[in-house]
Amino acid sequence: MAETIELTCIRCPIGCQLSAVLEDGTVVRVSGNTCSRGEAYARAEVADPRRTVTGTVAVRGGAWPVTSVKTVPDVPKDAVLDVARALSETVVDAPLAIGDVVVANVCGTGADVVVTKPVDVQTGTVPFCTSTCK
Repeated sequence: MAETIELTCIRCPIGCQLSAVLEDGTVVRVSGNTCSRGEAYARAEVADPRRTVTGTVAVRGGAWPVTSVKTVPDVPKDAVLDVARALSETVVDAPLAIGDVVVANVCGTGADVVVTKPVDVQTGTVPFCTSTCK
């Protein structure tokens, strides 16, 4: 007996409305996609949904108090909240470069958390405000 799952593709800004037809738990057909990424997304979403987690971590001794980070590769969808909690508890030391691993194998997912914005060591006052601030 075939089952149909409706999905919205998140692989590009178009957001195609996809229909994935399953037979015995396996995707046998995908429709509604305008590119091959939509079909690949539907097949992966049904079998093993994963997400990139982005956020910030605190920086000690940096020119900025936080830096942006992301998971590489994507983590299982059911681990997203645990990964976000781990990021909220993470503090790293400056300097940091893009691609530096700040948490290896986060929450046992096999993914690393890497820096996406460099942070130099603090050398004076932190420039939180432009000259227009009062």
